[in-house]
Amino acid sequence: MTEPIEIHAMINGETYKTEENKPRENPTHPDEIVGYAPVNTKEETIQAIDAAHETFKTWRRSEISERVERMRNAIEKLKEETPNLAELLSREHGKPLYDAEGEVTISIMWMEYACDNVEDVLKDQVEDHDNGRTLIARDAIGVVSAISPWNYPISLSTIKIAPALLTGNTMVLKPSPMAPLAVSKCTEMIANEFPAGVLNMVHGEADVGVELTSNPKVAKIAFTGGTETAKSIMKSAADTIKQMTLELGGNDAAIILDDFDVHDEEAMRRLVISNFLTAGQICMIAKRIYVAKSIYEEFVEKYIEAANKWIRVGDPFGDEVTIGPVNNKNQIEHVQSLIDDAKEKGAEVIKLGEILDSDLFEEGYYMQPSVVLGASQDDPIVQKEQFGPTVPILPFEDDEHALQLANDSIYGLTSSVWGEETHALEIAKRIQAGTTMINTAAVQGLDVRFPFGGVKQSGIGREYGKEGLLAYTETHVINLPDELDLPYIPK
Repeated sequence: MTEPIEIHAMINGETYKTEENKPRENPTHPDEIVGYAPVNTKEETIQAIDAAHETFKTWRRSEISERVERMRNAIEKLKEETPNLAELLSREHGKPLYDAEGEVTISIMWMEYACDNVEDVLKDQVEDHDNGRTLIARDAIGVVSAISPWNYPISLSTIKIAPALLTGNTMVLKPSPMAPLAVSKCTEMIANEFPAGVLNMVHGEADVGVELTSNPKVAKIAFTGGTETAKSIMKSAADTIKQMTLELGGNDAAIILDDFDVHDEEAMRRLVISNFLTAGQICMIAKRIYVAKSIYEEFVEKYIEAANKWIRVGDPFGDEVTIGPVNNKNQIEHVQSLIDDAKEKGAEVIKLGEILDSDLFEEGYYMQPSVVLGASQDDPIVQKEQFGPTVPILPFEDDEHALQLANDSIYGLTSSVWGEETHALEIAKRIQAGTTMINTAAVQGLDVRFPFGGVKQSGIGREYGKEGLLAYTETHVINLPDELDLPYIPK
């Protein structure tokens, strides 16, 4: 058993120790404490916001070249520490080591993209016209409150940190208490490459979150998390009219067309991964599968075969393991309640994959992945976001029926269509989602060069791509007219 680590808040460049700390257990061995995170107060949160607000006055005027150089220095430190960060993340979160390493890698890819493109994004646009010239500039917004979730804590923090700091803003970050350790180490490494007060970090409960979203010195909120929490954030921010980027829940549909080749083992493996990577705890994972009725029976058979080949549940550090434990006990109870409800209504639940260590399985926060057959469209397991290792499969009559079912949701984050490419593209254009992938889904189809975000109640705004950089700027129009006298105004 490794000795627990202790992390701290960072306020104005200083490590800030708190009177109260909260333990974070290892989901694989819940009796083991991986580390302790601080519990900051409202007053300490105000100090962090004040520091960021004061620092913004000078940081906003810094040269882009300086910001990029500092961020590149941070990236090099992260690359050196990737093995240690991944190991810590795996222990506190429960995701397999390969998954944790992949998260750090994706984070670095985005940070490098942001460095490569920020100068072009911030370049003034100048347009000559009959009345003179107009200059369109991109200004920094101010203090950004960033609130990140536990499922991908590093990548969903750096997706906010990099564009905010590179475009001249300052930030106060609040990580989730369910996976606070690795992301805090990562944030500290980045913050140390920047002037004091540019990047601050606090931890805590609801009172900290309320201050971060209501304080008048905060100009923008960047939040990734649940839709219900986002509603509270919007109410909290309403009095001071803040900018927001909200990446929220998803209940992503996968449509399997009648021309999909159920014997394509590679495609079927991609689909299984898109359902169960990170034990299904990804906002953009495929959470409900709709299959053309003409191939339904054979699809289910081949899908189960593919799932049983790929899914190996066990110790996150095991070489053969593809799925580790669920992050926390509450999430297990939520997923199990949806499964139990479906069974009570007559659905069939088929367990998938191999449990490599039954004793460990009983000790940790483990769930055996499952597929649910025979559920109806109105059942909670279809309408709600499971965020865990289970997925319902439902048949559809024709393309119109598939689209009706897929779009029957309050969510619209990502989606996928599987089948002959031209046919799939026609269907994809009619799905209500921020991103639709063809013959792949979830992280496998993610590209940091292009904007990512949801429609409907899956969010506001976009991250990644150039839009993800622009999201941390204000448009500033400067007019330089040739003629100051307007003919229709009397002299």
